[in-house]
Amino acid sequence: MRRKLLAVLAMLLTATGLFAQQQQNQLPKAMTDYEKGTLPSETNVLRAEYPRVDPQTRKAYFKFYLPLAHTVTVSVPNEFKGTKDKDGVWTIETDPLPVGFHYYFVTVDGARLTDPNSKSYFGYTLNAGGIEVPEGPEGNYYRFNKDVPHGQIRSVNYYSEINGTNRHVNVYVPASYETGKKRYPVLYLLHGSGEDEFGWVNQGHVDFMMDNLIANKEVEEFIVVVMSGDMLTTPEIRSVPGKTVSDIYINELVPFIDKNFRTIANRENRAMAGLSRGGGQTTSTVLDNHNMDKFAWMGLLSGLFRVNDENVKTVFGGAFADPAAFNKQMRLLHISWGSEEGNFGFPASCSAVQKQGINCVTYISEGTAHEWLTWRRAYRDFAKRLFKK
Repeated sequence: MRRKLLAVLAMLLTATGLFAQQQQNQLPKAMTDYEKGTLPSETNVLRAEYPRVDPQTRKAYFKFYLPLAHTVTVSVPNEFKGTKDKDGVWTIETDPLPVGFHYYFVTVDGARLTDPNSKSYFGYTLNAGGIEVPEGPEGNYYRFNKDVPHGQIRSVNYYSEINGTNRHVNVYVPASYETGKKRYPVLYLLHGSGEDEFGWVNQGHVDFMMDNLIANKEVEEFIVVVMSGDMLTTPEIRSVPGKTVSDIYINELVPFIDKNFRTIANRENRAMAGLSRGGGQTTSTVLDNHNMDKFAWMGLLSGLFRVNDENVKTVFGGAFADPAAFNKQMRLLHISWGSEEGNFGFPASCSAVQKQGINCVTYISEGTAHEWLTWRRAYRDFAKRLFKK
């Protein structure tokens, strides 16, 4: 045991030495022999050359100076094994990766780590590295564009009596918000399981998407409230009736936003959407808890939506039992998913509600799975349909 602890300590000291050497440009030559045609990932920290991505082959390359390590792998999300040279430099080359954003982890001798060369992204309920495999010009809608007006992401805290603590939201306001007294519709937007209210900003680039869509006159101007889908408290409190995230949204967050921002505070100008688990929380908030009097627009981006021909009249508290009444109240029910998502049942669920007579718009992201590029594409389609007269 003592020998193993000393080995781990030595490995950590070696890693520490690596970062010191990086600052002094004294790394082994292999660390600076960059693969031809590759570029540092845009998600790297300042001056980090790895990981690198080849835009043509879509392969990623990782290098680590860990001379005492015995095994080094990278999971992105499949696991790729590294090879070590005589100087202790480990090189890892992946297969071609799908374009878009991917979480990744480094495993060194069985210890799963976050790569310090990457910015930190909260996913899988812990901090992870992130790598962006670039799209071509078709991805410009979620990229920063210096030639368009830019809105702001405002970091806002509010106190929740239900939660018993302060909660945080990121609020996007359009560029025009600062220039007048105009009031705006509001979209309340949720992340997926294991992520947080920074996901739609850091991984999704919702602010860049909104800036570009507004500049191109593809969407109505609206505020986006990117909120947390978790109760920040103990399981005992979370199990008390009336203490759910839905209760927080309806009874505390919506009134807070209406009070502190120039919103149009009625159902016709209020929407809710979420990805994956956040889609399930959207249906729970709007449908299960009978809040269609507060929201007239809904988006489920790969959202949990378990509907079939047998339960369509009873699911969500019978929300679909009277199609005419539902269609009159809900201006948009938008359901989207990636073509490679597997057995989530989205097509069958959508078919069930459509056969029932429910107006349901669908969007499919071709070639993507349960991942951020699916949700960026889906958000773009959803946003274009919101708040239309």
